[in-house]
Amino acid sequence: MTQHSLFAKKQIDVNQFKNSTLERHLTAFGLTAMGVGAVVGAGIFITPGIIAAKYAGPGAMLSYLLAAVVCAMAALCYSEFASTIPLAGSAYTYVYTVFGELIAWILGWALISEYLFAVASVAVSWSAYFQNLIAGFGLHLPTFLSTAWTPGHPGGINLIAGLITLLIGFLLSNGLRESTRINTIMVGVKVAVIVIFLGVAIFYVKPANFKPFLPFGAGGILSGAALAFYAYIGFDAVSTASEEVVNPQRDMPIGIIASLLIASLLYAAVATVLVGVVHYTKLNVGDPVAFALQLMHQNWVAGIVALGAVAGMTTVLLVMTYGGTRLIFAISRDGLLPPVFAKVSSKTHVPVANTWIFAIVTSIVAVVVPLDKIAELVNIGTLFAFATVSLGVIFLRKLPFYNELPQGFKVPLFPWIPLLSCGLCLLLMTQLQLTTWIVFLIWLVIGLTIYFSYGYRHSRQ
Repeated sequence: MTQHSLFAKKQIDVNQFKNSTLERHLTAFGLTAMGVGAVVGAGIFITPGIIAAKYAGPGAMLSYLLAAVVCAMAALCYSEFASTIPLAGSAYTYVYTVFGELIAWILGWALISEYLFAVASVAVSWSAYFQNLIAGFGLHLPTFLSTAWTPGHPGGINLIAGLITLLIGFLLSNGLRESTRINTIMVGVKVAVIVIFLGVAIFYVKPANFKPFLPFGAGGILSGAALAFYAYIGFDAVSTASEEVVNPQRDMPIGIIASLLIASLLYAAVATVLVGVVHYTKLNVGDPVAFALQLMHQNWVAGIVALGAVAGMTTVLLVMTYGGTRLIFAISRDGLLPPVFAKVSSKTHVPVANTWIFAIVTSIVAVVVPLDKIAELVNIGTLFAFATVSLGVIFLRKLPFYNELPQGFKVPLFPWIPLLSCGLCLLLMTQLQLTTWIVFLIWLVIGLTIYFSYGYRHSRQ
């Protein structure tokens, strides 16, 4: 093929918006449910306690709100891109349009790690909660089948984690309509569970537990925000749905911003009530919500919360698997990955082979790799994407064909919000551990090897 520039930009054909092989049927409500499904998972029952105990004390809700502000600014930038370039691929497609192929590949490869490892890590957590639920009925899996092997600890494979990722793959391969219905039901269940917990726990709040409010100082809020950021990354998956939305110019911004707003309120509310019920020094436990319920002697709510956690993680698995497959679909359609990933079923209008391959790979990772190892890549890849997309909005408006694109949502206070969003994302990246950076760089080297050995030679640009 003809040699092309590493920074060749994606040429947008407006007719491509109308002639997609994917089916358009998602609405603003469906997108919002998808966003809440991805953002509000089991983490809402776990991370508030860790952030309060180790980083921010009773000021944990401020960490969530700070992380939400950073995400909100990034969400505004995503909304402009999603309404102006309503194609699958999310940040990868946007960056390809404004910065060119190589940067788009690097970012897309980073996002693949986000989706792959996020799904695998959530599957491991889902397995743990599910095993706790069935233990209540006297059912127990053999140790060899219940957890991945780690040095010094018995175990072998995490069978349940592997099976749930395959089940999610099966649901998504049968079409998006049914998956959307299941996601909406599960979102309703987990939001109801969170409201029940708040309604019960608020009567046990002790004002004395809020003192001192910032025992680790203002720096603790920032460190807590870097961890809290993990809770919000799912909204990126909403923007991957652009090609399957009925009215992307109107519905995409609503879905992205509304889901982030709802999730922010829920996280901040749980963090506030939790530290009000239990002194922050006692919250560094694996399940702080269950711990708080034991102190309140409200064990009947614990079973409901466990159900909510399973429902919450199921929706995260659905939406993040969906987002990962649509990202890979877009990359493959551009020729940077083999064509099998872009093949769409004429019956279900979804990339079936892509979905199954993604489900099988995540299933293998979830079965054999411990949770603490597969969670390392999620945050850094997302922050990198948010920073790049935020900066990209500035260049989007400078494109020579910008006026030919659909004119939808526009970021307010331009260009200050995109610049501030980019800067804050980079700041949060500096708060991540050195190990995370090393693993991230290794992942990028693997990605660049794939690009120069396959993607560059098969690119359709």
